[in-house]
Amino acid sequence: MIDEIGGFALILGLVLSLTQVVLSGAARVRRSAVLAGAGEGAALAAFLGVAIAFAALMHAFVVSDFSVANVAANSHTEKPLLYRVAGTWGSHEGSMLLWCLALTGFGAAVAMLGRGLPAGLKAVTVATQGLLGTVFLAYTVFASNPFVRLLDPPVEGRSLNPLLQDPALAVHPPFLYSGYVGLSVVFSLAAAALVEGRVDAAWARWVRPWALAGWSLLTIGITLGAFWAYYELGWGGWWFWDPVENASFMPWLIATALLHSAVVTEKRGALSGWTVFLAMAAFTFSMLGAFLVRSGVLTSVHAFAVDPTRGVLLLIILGVTAGSGFLLFAWRAPSLAPGGLFAPVSRESALVLNNILLAAATATVLLGTLYPLIREALTGESISVGPPYFNLTFTPLMTALILLVPAGPLLSWKRADAQGVAQRLGLAALIAVGAGLAAYAMVSPRKAFACAGIALGVWLIGGTLSELAERSRAFAGDWAETRRRLTGLPRGAWGMTLAHIGLGVFVLGACVETGWKVEAAETLSLGGHLKLGAYELTLEKVQGVDGPNYDAERATLHAVRNGREICTPRPERRFYPAGGQTTSEVAICTRGANHLYVVLGERREAAGAKAPVWLVRAYWNPWALFIFIGPVIMALGGFISLSDRRLRLGVGKRAARPA
Repeated sequence: MIDEIGGFALILGLVLSLTQVVLSGAARVRRSAVLAGAGEGAALAAFLGVAIAFAALMHAFVVSDFSVANVAANSHTEKPLLYRVAGTWGSHEGSMLLWCLALTGFGAAVAMLGRGLPAGLKAVTVATQGLLGTVFLAYTVFASNPFVRLLDPPVEGRSLNPLLQDPALAVHPPFLYSGYVGLSVVFSLAAAALVEGRVDAAWARWVRPWALAGWSLLTIGITLGAFWAYYELGWGGWWFWDPVENASFMPWLIATALLHSAVVTEKRGALSGWTVFLAMAAFTFSMLGAFLVRSGVLTSVHAFAVDPTRGVLLLIILGVTAGSGFLLFAWRAPSLAPGGLFAPVSRESALVLNNILLAAATATVLLGTLYPLIREALTGESISVGPPYFNLTFTPLMTALILLVPAGPLLSWKRADAQGVAQRLGLAALIAVGAGLAAYAMVSPRKAFACAGIALGVWLIGGTLSELAERSRAFAGDWAETRRRLTGLPRGAWGMTLAHIGLGVFVLGACVETGWKVEAAETLSLGGHLKLGAYELTLEKVQGVDGPNYDAERATLHAVRNGREICTPRPERRFYPAGGQTTSEVAICTRGANHLYVVLGERREAAGAKAPVWLVRAYWNPWALFIFIGPVIMALGGFISLSDRRLRLGVGKRAARPA
């Protein structure tokens, strides 16, 4: 009965989304506040309907209702409760329902929180958001319905891919999809602004909070995915430029450019057309990611392998939705105001260069992702584009961007003093160069590019702190005045500072981990030793372990450095009977910001030996923790900025109530 309610609620959500489009569109045409309110009510009701459907599907997974085809294909009674819940969005059908939940949720949020929007602009925004919801709900209902029943239900399900049964990946999709779909609001606002002919500073102020929310959630989602790949797949890395990884990275890059471009439009009234273009491109790249992951053109552990028919439908949705938006942009772009003038050396110029570099970086990632697919489709020849290509194209662009970032906030609007900015950043530059040279002189083996990366990370952090010191007059007055200035800074300024510092922390971690990573592999019998840099690992024992839905071999090793035991890694090799799959469970010993990373391989029978041996792989990943802490700091900065009333509403703090 609950499953039928869920299926009915999903169809009801589709009908209500269509009603939202009709009522809000009619409200815009007739300038009717009553119809506008009805359209907003339909948006809230559509979200409620999809939420009921999602809850019903989750109930089916929790109680292991194998009469639902989606549950039978992706769940198992022996699976822990957390992964039964996560199974709700672990399949193509369930993930599309999660996508629709986020899409209608953001539509409801626009209806409730958009009180400051002009009536016409809000009505068109709600209508556009409802149209997006209608399209994706129709796809879910008619092509990917998660409530399809089985006439002959199995006694037991086939379970979820064991690699996806992980706490980080259980929460990764909700954050990632919230970020993806959060960018739909800026798409709707851009379309509404073009229809209304209102692309101005006030519009840019309304766009920024939604872009910032999507960017922050997407940052957390990508970080969780990278962390999962790091410790679950057992290959010792955290990013491999996999097409599925790139699918989430491209909208993040465009959203980053949008955040900076919207500042110029809000403060100076310039770049309005470019800001609208980025707002549409951000969600377009999100839809492109949905197509790539679900069309079957990619082979990846975290891609949904579906039939080509549904992939074609998604491609049609992408083409019609994005094509309509960009046709509207092409029609209205000539009427957009060009904006104010500014000198080559100014904050506007720095932000324009920032956007050029981010757009070029996105283009390189897009080319590296799609070129192999296009070539294979045209010629039948399969090629691979991997890290060497991205290192040669993406890395120089990001290097130039990092060099620019600290100077941007110190430049004044319209016209700036380049020499004065250079003087204020002189100390940060000296520290950065000194850090790079010190690393090159002291760290062995010497790695010039890794040391240059250290200098870049220190430059970004030091330059950001220099800008904060400049705002607070840290070296020009007494501590009381500095403290007063620091506490008086808007939360938006603190958020920007944290975001830039987080990027610097990430750069430090990525460069050091990549440059000085050490790895070793050896087949060991009990009591065998493996040398890993300054560490020596000894395999003490391997024992069987019964898990909740798996059988495992768990190894116990001792890690010793300079005669002193550092930690006791316990990696596992797990076998899941339900799916007949074997996975590796990595053991990670954290030493400060460094990771000692150990993987247990398969059991082998050594020739001429009575006792079995096991393949043991180990990695020393210096400063690996910074790779994941940095993006968390960036996302925290985004949420702190989002809490600033001046960013959300364009006004300062609430006035104190009179006594």
